[in-house]
Amino acid sequence: MVILKGIPSILTPELLYVLASDHNTQIFPTSSICKCGPVEIRADGVGIPELLKAILRLFPLDTYDDSAAVMDLVQSDKLKGLKVPVWDQYSDLLKQAGSDVSYYIHKRS
Repeated sequence: MVILKGIPSILTPELLYVLASDHNTQIFPTSSICKCGPVEIRADGVGIPELLKAILRLFPLDTYDDSAAVMDLVQSDKLKGLKVPVWDQYSDLLKQAGSDVSYYIHKRS
């Protein structure tokens, strides 16, 4: 078995392949959207902040975009005043990766 130095073990071969592919590849919640479309890449048991930190070790931030995006809350969560503390973790990880941009909230359609 070949092990590459410096690659976080939580990044699966499938995810590394996608990251090495076309930078315009869209990543979206495949299993909830479509059953016959793009291949679903799972990372069971791994949190998004851990994945983001691992990916940022290998993948430079896009300098042509002003900010990262997070998906907006559903209306019922907004009405409840739901806070999303993980968004602050995302901002911290982006700063650690050398970015001075924050995130914007992508409106649900």
